[in-house]
Amino acid sequence: MRLTGKVALVTGATGGIGAATARRFAAEGATVVVTDLDEDRCAALAEELRELGAVAEPRVLDVSDEEAWRRVVAEVAAALGGIHVLVNNAGIGRFTTVESETLETWNEVEAVTQRGVWLGMKHTGPAIEAAGGGAIVNVCSIFGTVGGFGSSFSYHAAKGAVRVMTKNAALHWAQRGVRVNSVHPGFIASGTLLERTSGTPRERAMLEGTPMRRLGRPDEVAGAIAFLAGADSTFMTGSELYVDGGWTAQ
Repeated sequence: MRLTGKVALVTGATGGIGAATARRFAAEGATVVVTDLDEDRCAALAEELRELGAVAEPRVLDVSDEEAWRRVVAEVAAALGGIHVLVNNAGIGRFTTVESETLETWNEVEAVTQRGVWLGMKHTGPAIEAAGGGAIVNVCSIFGTVGGFGSSFSYHAAKGAVRVMTKNAALHWAQRGVRVNSVHPGFIASGTLLERTSGTPRERAMLEGTPMRRLGRPDEVAGAIAFLAGADSTFMTGSELYVDGGWTAQ
């Protein structure tokens, strides 16, 4: 129950890692604000958490929209008495290369995967500070650190930016009670990844390149996020935590 009494806002909360994080936070006592683009899925997940005895609120949030961030942060802070934790989990990617990338796909990925993280920190960080301090956890990727397969070019660019933005923001808030860390998942068995790669050479490459020879589970990433959000990591800021089956150890 490391998060009892804390209000946590999770973006991209209806996907694999996001939903697992919302469930883990609820199990650890947090009030969870479930945000995503799909109103019905947000409401369904919030209801699921309430049935388990948690306090949960759904909010529709387009993370690329600054006005949406202003509105949601103000509503949540007023309704729930503040915000203590932000999990910037929302992100998208495209299977493009440096040559096949278009301005359209570049802007689409950047808007959600990079700009959304910045806007989340910009508008939620001050609310966390005002509530007495807390934590921001940015869900990055091993592809924010290594070149992967030479594809998903804009995704790599956005996640690389998230990695360094995390460190910059951590230094900005270091003496003001807001810790900022990043989690870097490897290949996680969630819906989108499985749909796109199941039975393909890419899936074999992911498995063969992961020393543990399996895909990770969303709950394994959620556990790392909960650690960085709670009191067991109070001397950590600007850190990178890899949940990748050994991929980046090679």
